[in-house]
Amino acid sequence: MRAIKQLFVITIFVITAISCNSSNKDMEITEEPVISTFYFIRHAEKDRTDPENKDPELNQDGLGRAIRWAEVFDPIALDAIYSTNYERTSMTAAPTAVKKDITVEYYDPNSVDIEAFKTNNEGLNVLVVGHSNSTPNFVNNMLGIEKYDHIDDNNNSSLFIIRIIDGVATDIRLQMD
Repeated sequence: MRAIKQLFVITIFVITAISCNSSNKDMEITEEPVISTFYFIRHAEKDRTDPENKDPELNQDGLGRAIRWAEVFDPIALDAIYSTNYERTSMTAAPTAVKKDITVEYYDPNSVDIEAFKTNNEGLNVLVVGHSNSTPNFVNNMLGIEKYDHIDDNNNSSLFIIRIIDGVATDIRLQMD
């Protein structure tokens, strides 16, 4: 009789252990990945009629491109828009900002703390408007490698997309024209 009781206790113990073990598998919590997406563009075509003007506005082609950028970003749920504090970048960002009802935040490309920028925009979709030199530099700094050279002075249609998923960055460069 004692052996039967011991066998019974052992059987109950094994059944309990197995059921606890399988219920732990059911209780595993899978976390959603943290995805941050950054869209980098150079400002649209600037007015070059006065070579002495260091802060020109957009020309007619540039105004048209700024509107087309707003159309490109229309289906994307943007959370933030950053621009350097120049007329040509502000004017490039403006149609998208108006369409999305987002206030443009200004940044200095020479003093961006990349890690803070990533942290502050974690899990967001962000548009960044810069220049032929600062945009590829910003992208390279986000990637942590020197991958992209300065943008040609007549190229206002490059779109760099960086997606960071759980801290791992991938990138692509597209030409919109």
